[in-house]
Amino acid sequence: MLWIKSLHIVFVASWFAGLAYLPRIYMNLAQETEPAAIKRLLMMARKLFRFMTIIAVPALGFGLWLWLVVGIGLEGPGNGWMHTKLSIVALLIAYHITCGKLLAVFEQGRNKRSQCWYRGFSELPVLGLLAAVLLVVFKPF
Repeated sequence: MLWIKSLHIVFVASWFAGLAYLPRIYMNLAQETEPAAIKRLLMMARKLFRFMTIIAVPALGFGLWLWLVVGIGLEGPGNGWMHTKLSIVALLIAYHITCGKLLAVFEQGRNKRSQCWYRGFSELPVLGLLAAVLLVVFKPF
């Protein structure tokens, strides 16, 4: 079980690196006007989105293993924290999908949002990570 937990943590940390950095690339894309720079930033964004999508699969898989096979937070009183954490994970998956949709908007040259909007957007996964970690560590309910 400790191997599964360790792998889960490593893959989640890697996934979050992408969730935090991709919107930063979008910030630069939102203010860039030079075609060569836009092309380079789009290439970086595509590669990062592909990488973080691949990394998300084992992160989620190992988490499901811990929950459904090992039984962490599965049954009994005092496991309400897991339901809340799973809701946060669902929101983070939605955030990930939204990042992919925003990439498509940039690739089509149709972005209408400012770099300030992307700066705020980039902070959302940090809040999700903080909430999830606090739930796992403190198991408040």
